[in-house]
Amino acid sequence: MTIKAQPLLYVRDVPASSAWYCALLGATSGHGGDEYERVMSGNDFILQLHSWDDDHHHGTPGDPDAAVGNGVIAWFALDDFDAAVTRATTLQATVVRAPHRNPNANQMEIWLRDPDGYLVVIAGPPA
Repeated sequence: MTIKAQPLLYVRDVPASSAWYCALLGATSGHGGDEYERVMSGNDFILQLHSWDDDHHHGTPGDPDAAVGNGVIAWFALDDFDAAVTRATTLQATVVRAPHRNPNANQMEIWLRDPDGYLVVIAGPPA
């Protein structure tokens, strides 16, 4: 059995969020558009982005005026941690926790906020 996570974040500006995540993760756009996006790593989609302003067929799952992501972290493990930190700097991403070694996981991490305020962690490979 194969299971793949397919996280979906509701965002204010799908194209801007797509560009931000693609730049940060070294990923690509797999769908594009103002309402919905699939952020791709190779042939795998790693993140879905959906507009708060478009309910498609399933309605809006929350209040777009409330704080986003309370208790949720969009966590990405990357092989190119140092390059991702450089990309975060280039994006002028809001840094919540500067690059540091997580002693429990024995990996480097940087904690950021995306353009909508979601907490995003970039983790390097375990040492």
